[in-house]
Amino acid sequence: MSESDLPETFHVTTEEQLRAVSNLTRHRIMAVLRFEPATITQIATRVGLAKGSSSYHVRLLERAGLVKVVRTRKVRGVTERYYAMAARSIELPDPGPGQPDVLMRNAVADLEESPADSVRHVKMAHLRLTDEQFAELGARLNALADEYRALSDPTLPDVSLVFALFRPAQRRQEEQEEGDAK
Repeated sequence: MSESDLPETFHVTTEEQLRAVSNLTRHRIMAVLRFEPATITQIATRVGLAKGSSSYHVRLLERAGLVKVVRTRKVRGVTERYYAMAARSIELPDPGPGQPDVLMRNAVADLEESPADSVRHVKMAHLRLTDEQFAELGARLNALADEYRALSDPTLPDVSLVFALFRPAQRRQEEQEEGDAK
């Protein structure tokens, strides 16, 4: 199955699916499967897990519908299964008030574990935008991510792109303005 045969988006809607994607190890397994199918052994090697642990996590992802077997082959009397993502992208529900953002938490963990000598582009900017500017910037960021995803070549090294465009809680802005006034 090629990536073009995959549905565009898998919408996480159940607790089982949310638990499956919330785990950092499973998040990393899905990253391995993002561009090409892999066996349990290949996944274990890429993620740095024992085969048994890799198998356990892949089974949970499969049960949640996030990954699936896309082909099998016989190797010395054993059926080897190749797993792939069930869709090109996964959409998580917005976290409720006071709940952690799973996607951002996993992205920060990946960033913290990236090699210290690797090139990284990390930027945080505080902006003041109209509703229209906010919507335009969100659309441009999504379009840019989609453009580069279309250019992705599975033979090249992995690169992660994460962005968050949001309005902070109003109380924080009011507290900052009070602090600035003092």
